[in-house]
Amino acid sequence: MYLELKHLRAVRAIHTQGGLARAAETLNMTQSALSHQVKAMEDQVGMDLFVRRSKPLKLSSAGQRLLKVANKVLPEIAAAEEEFRALQSGKSGRLHIAIECHACFEWLFPVLEEFRKAWPDVDVDIRPGLAFDALPALEREEVDLVISSDPENREEVDFTPLFDYEPVFVASSQHPLAAKKFIEAEDFRDETLITYPVDRPRLDVFSQVLMPAKVEPRAVRQVELTAVILLLVVSNRGVSVLPDWVVREVRYNSDYVTRPLTKSGVTRRLFAATRSDETSKPFMAHVLKLARTIPVQLQRGE
Repeated sequence: MYLELKHLRAVRAIHTQGGLARAAETLNMTQSALSHQVKAMEDQVGMDLFVRRSKPLKLSSAGQRLLKVANKVLPEIAAAEEEFRALQSGKSGRLHIAIECHACFEWLFPVLEEFRKAWPDVDVDIRPGLAFDALPALEREEVDLVISSDPENREEVDFTPLFDYEPVFVASSQHPLAAKKFIEAEDFRDETLITYPVDRPRLDVFSQVLMPAKVEPRAVRQVELTAVILLLVVSNRGVSVLPDWVVREVRYNSDYVTRPLTKSGVTRRLFAATRSDETSKPFMAHVLKLARTIPVQLQRGE
């Protein structure tokens, strides 16, 4: 037996309309063509699907069974077709994000909150990119967007610049280093440095200041939460280096001091890596726009 979607649509239309003439009109075909289609269906199943002498035309028991299949299958087909139309028009899709920046959650959540309002049908998920190779995962289509400060030359991957930021030294206002106008690598040698639980090459203070100067802090303490880092800092349990969007509030708190790293300061840039064929998708373009604007507003304290 070989049944097609057109057979299921015909059974449902005839049942709904109560006759061949109105069903044929609904299906945009002639009554004769529909009659031949019904005959072909009955030849396939080997039994009558309709009670011929009834008015309106009624389904036989075999026809009722086929109608149940039609009522189950056709809505799913219609939903799939609508989903594909939405995908083609860019209204829906998947946005799975990997983050190679521990503190990026501070600005990413506001970005995604605005994005959700505009694109409710896009499936959004976040995977911290610190436990796996995020860029290879992007190429394998396991994730769709990677936040990173380290762009690489990869075929079919676009690195869109988002915004520049400044890694800032943070200490208690009672700390001896609070008297300095800027902080150099040697200043960390006798300090407990409080960091996120991230490999050293991915921490700006190490990659941009300490490792080039071959300076090792007295101790390194890893802490998961920004709020806990700041609590330890204000308690004089150590010092830290955090992105400027994280310290936007403590800059104006007399219990803390913030200082630039080195006399000239350190500036870093965040990028969004996407597959080249998806960068221009409407929802992807929108989230990239939000990621370029909202973090800057947070940096300014807006």
